[in-house]
This record gives sequence, C-alpha cells and structure tokens, in this order.
Amino acid sequence: MSKTSTIFACAKCSAQSPKWSGRCFECGGWGTLKEELKATNDKKPKNDFSTPAEIIDLNTIKLSDFPRTKTNISEVDRVLGGGIVAGSLILISGEPGIGKSTIIAQIANKLQGNTIYASGEESAHQVKDRLIRLSSDLSKIKFISETNINKIISSLKQNKVELLIIDSVQTVYADDIENEIGTINQIKACTAKLMEFAKSTNIPVILVGHVTKDGAIAGPKNLEHMVDVVVYFESDDASDYRILRANKNRFGSTNEVGIFEMASTGFNEIKNPSLLFINKNQENLPGSVKSCIIEGTRPFLVEIQALVTKTSFGYPQRKASGFDLNRLQVLIAVLTKRSRIDLSNQDVILNIVGGHKSIDQGLDLAVCAAIISSLKNKRISHETVIIGEVGLAGEVRLVSKLKERVLEANNLGFSRFLTPIGFKNTNIDITEIKAINDLVNCI
Repeated sequence: MSKTSTIFACAKCSAQSPKWSGRCFECGGWGTLKEELKATNDKKPKNDFSTPAEIIDLNTIKLSDFPRTKTNISEVDRVLGGGIVAGSLILISGEPGIGKSTIIAQIANKLQGNTIYASGEESAHQVKDRLIRLSSDLSKIKFISETNINKIISSLKQNKVELLIIDSVQTVYADDIENEIGTINQIKACTAKLMEFAKSTNIPVILVGHVTKDGAIAGPKNLEHMVDVVVYFESDDASDYRILRANKNRFGSTNEVGIFEMASTGFNEIKNPSLLFINKNQENLPGSVKSCIIEGTRPFLVEIQALVTKTSFGYPQRKASGFDLNRLQVLIAVLTKRSRIDLSNQDVILNIVGGHKSIDQGLDLAVCAAIISSLKNKRISHETVIIGEVGLAGEVRLVSKLKERVLEANNLGFSRFLTPIGFKNTNIDITEIKAINDLVNCI
C-alpha cells in the first residue's frame, strides 16, 4: 500500500531534504527548496524475479578509435578532439546573442550528410533567413518546429540523418512528465531520452543550453553529467572575437580552445591567434611585455601591460584583467621581498591585451617584468619575449613546452628571449634567468 510523504527538492541541483530550510546544503542556493509530494510503498516484494545483469569480460573488448565525423571547421574539430563522435550528446552553451545558433548552423552546413534542426524558439522563416545569410546549403538541413521530444524522436526514425540539433533543451518537453516546460525534471527527462536515442542509433545530438545570470548552464547541474561533451562559447564585450572551450569531453582533451571572429556572414576561423593579442607595429611603451602561453597543444603570444603608480589611498590597489588577482598578489609579494622593489605604496594594475584570460603560470616572469618596467619607466624592446614561472623564494622555474613557446615566438619574428634554465638554441638569443634579481638586472 503506497503512502504520500512531503519532501523538499532544490530547484537548482535537485538535492532532496526532509524539511525546508532557507539554503540548500548541497549547492548553497538561497530560497531554492520547493515542496514536492513523493509516493512511497511500505510493502517490499518478497521475491525479486529481476533478470540478472550481463557480466562483461573486459579482456574480450577490442579497443579502437571512436568513429568521428569531421565538421570541416578546424577550430571546432580541435575543441571536440578531432570531430563529432557517432552517438555522442554535445551541449553547447553561452551568453544570449553570443552566436550559438550561428556556429551550429555553420557546423550543419559543413557536414556531408543531412541534418535535422529542431527549434522551439524560432520559426522556420527565422531559421531559413539565418541559413541564407550564412550561405548554407538548404538541401542538407531540414527543420522541425516542435517542442514535444517524443514527436521529434519519432520523426527521426523515419528519416536518415547525420546530426540532430535541439535549440534549445529548455524549450522541449516530454509528455509523460507532468512538470512544466523548462523545469528540472523536464530538462533531465528530455536529455535522458536524447541520450538513449543517440546511443541506440549512433546519431550525434547537439543541444543548445541557456545560461543563468551566474554564467552556469540553466537547469540542474546533473545535465552536464548526463551529456558527453560540454562546450562553452565565451566572448569579450569589447571585441568581435569568440572563444570555444570544452569544459567536459569524454572523447578528448578539455584543454583545447577554438578562436573565431564574428563577421556578417558568420564566424571566421583564426588560424594564428598570436596576431590577435600582439601588435609589433605599436610604439614600445614602459610596462608592456610579450610572453607566450599554451592553450591545449597550441602556443600563442600575448601582450601584458602593467601600470604602477603611487597610491592615493591608505592601502595600495591591485587590479587585474585576464590574470588571476591572487596570483598577482603573490608575485608582488615576491618582488617586494626578494628583489627589494618597494611596492607597498604603489597601485598595480595589470591587463592581458585583447581580453584574453589565462591561468598559465608561464606568464609569471613576464608579469614581474611588466611591473618592474612600469615602475622604473624603462622600455623593453619589441623583440623580447619573457617566459617563466616564479617561485616564492624568487627562483625562476621551468615551464611546460618551453621549446614550443620559444620556437613559435621566433617564427613570428621575435629574436630575444628571457627564459628559465633548461632550453638552449645556438641560433636564438636566449638569456637564462635563474632568480628574480637576474630579471631586475636585465631591465
């Protein structure tokens, strides 16, 4: 005999609690617990006649590469790990208006097979207008204006397709779930049905997901755990550049990024991202330093600018754009302690040019050089690239893929390098920096 009990479920992470509280103990959200009714059965079956699960011997499994379909957009293929894996479920998310619908339309156009585009947000006229603007081949893309996920899947079983696009997952619903469209249970149920469809038919599915004000994907965090790949589209409000970054990838690395430029005809790939963040023709100014970072397997150059000025307040200000503020505080403390450069009464403002964000610790030495250059009002030559990690004792440590960084910068015309001990090349002018004091003497 079933009984009805009351539970409280979090609208953000689906965590359950037997009593209401103002804050969810799992995700920390305030006012997210909602009352729900749960039916329980107080009688347990005496016998369990379930069919036993099959036990698989892993030694009999032959490993092979995942079958992938090239999107013919090299930056997208790079982020996905080489292409779209058959039967994979991909979630792409980003701020409104960032270009999610544009990039998936370009992906659908570049694929060789047919694509079904299902949208509950836009009409067929709106989608066709975008595809025409992007010069897409309309014969390869079919449209479904439907929000019932069961009807969408049923129509696909009658048509041969290579890719399914759902724009967006928050607008579709399963008719066997009583909750409203966009609720947690609906999103999870629709995603589960799409996952089952993708795995059973080997047809890849791309989901478009909205984001909240906090920048997280709208709906439960479980949605990210259910899909195979989670891709974010990022941008800087002051530029037309977009960065495609994988936050989760079961079939490849999550360190790769793809860089695009927004144009009237869609996104253009940026083959050499180093040219975005440096300008060799710009006048050389104090506090400006070139360095090289690694994004995935690809090195590219960035320009770091520092402004050091006497503080007008009792406590000096530290601000950073594109660089970790806590890391900047550590580097300022190391400079003050190990090189006798007094920054206790100086405001320090740091910026990575071009709106790029990086946590690569290979920038440490360049950040210190930019601060010293600005403080002393001394210029560092345009041909100089500075790479290295700075330790708490003031020592300069070796960074990963130093050889690749130096060679990439050298190929772009830079001829002088300040690096840690560990890489030598008779054809390149390399000055080895052992400690932070050596850097001070070089500037």
